[in-house]
Amino acid sequence: MTDGRCPVPHAAPAPHRLDPTGAGQHTVNERLRERGAAVPVLLPGGVAAYAITRHGELRDFVAHPDVAKDARHFAALRDGEIPPGWPLATFATVRGMTTADGADHRRLRSLVTRAFTPRRVEALRPAVEELTASLLDRLAQAAAAAPDGVADLRRHFALPLPMGVICRLLGVDPEHQDRLHALSNDIVGTRTAPERALAANREMLAVLGKVAAARLRSPGDDLISALIAAREENGDRLSEEELIGTLLLMIIAGHETTLNLITNAVRALCAHRDQLELVRAGEASWGDVVEETLRYDSPVSFFPFRYPTRDLPVGDTVIPQGCPVLVSYTSAGRDPRAHGADADRFDVTRPTRPDAARHLSFGHGAHYCLGAPLARLEATVALDALFTRYPGLDLAVPDEQLVPHPSFVGNSPQELPLRLGDPAPGPGPGPGSGPGSGAHSG
Repeated sequence: MTDGRCPVPHAAPAPHRLDPTGAGQHTVNERLRERGAAVPVLLPGGVAAYAITRHGELRDFVAHPDVAKDARHFAALRDGEIPPGWPLATFATVRGMTTADGADHRRLRSLVTRAFTPRRVEALRPAVEELTASLLDRLAQAAAAAPDGVADLRRHFALPLPMGVICRLLGVDPEHQDRLHALSNDIVGTRTAPERALAANREMLAVLGKVAAARLRSPGDDLISALIAAREENGDRLSEEELIGTLLLMIIAGHETTLNLITNAVRALCAHRDQLELVRAGEASWGDVVEETLRYDSPVSFFPFRYPTRDLPVGDTVIPQGCPVLVSYTSAGRDPRAHGADADRFDVTRPTRPDAARHLSFGHGAHYCLGAPLARLEATVALDALFTRYPGLDLAVPDEQLVPHPSFVGNSPQELPLRLGDPAPGPGPGPGSGPGSGAHSG
């Protein structure tokens, strides 16, 4: 290991080197869970870390009072031992609520909480339904234009839906959306070359700086304008760095995760047609599909970073103070200790055990995802509308041929090529109607 701050117990196996391509994540997770609840890993650049792999220990760790998110606790980074352009640096260094603790975290989180209340999110439903319908038309046009009749669900549907919604919520003009997604991909990807990672971060900050400046000149009924107003009213309420950092985090988290959620749900339903039939028969809801997808194939895999503020026991392992820790939501979601011997089976009727959450994919504790209600709304509306209009849609290639997105942070294939089949006859029910529809609060 290059970092002696995260020593491996003398008798323990060598650290597992996380594959930056994201290949075979579920197979890797199974092996890591068997090694323990906390497993030493090597990150790109030979940076030593630990990964939390089991449901119960992950839930307890992320809510532990001696676990921080502020990078000042990241010993190797604090002491200048992390190489420039390290592909995971943004997760540690961006200024915002996901890298803040205590009073700072509460201050930053309170500024955006109002945008994600259940009432505010539900008010977005008509806009989500309208955008979904237009994107289904775009998906059909893409399939019709392709010589083989195949269209990529991610590109034409699963991506522009959450990106369009989060940009509308924030007040980001549509002209920036494609570029922001490309930059987001570079930032989230764990194969990004150092020079590209640095350039992507610089450009992302520059684009968001222009967006904020435009909202300052011409405020609107959007979150960026509200954040700027909070800053103007009280200069120490929100610094410029915190404003841009908050926008960066919301752009990335507000579309990448829902993009993967929709993609993974469609993939799972195509591979498990019996589960799709349960929804069509009214024996399960689209909300049940979303919750089971979040457990079975979480849109986020190894999420960086948390830091013990003292040597902290996790299972049979003691994680040293200042060592960076990743939590593996994909691994926890298939942990048989929490979900039973059939944890690797996709089952939309799976009951929730009284002593365990169905999944932890939105986090747990103080940093629970603010955008969870919006992600659930977008995914349920999208799945209902998609399978209502195209009841026979299916994968255009065998599932095992799908190539993962090159990242061990995100979890989804790079493309999801589909054959749509014939549309349902007549106008059909609109988004949010039909058997088994309706958002499920989890």
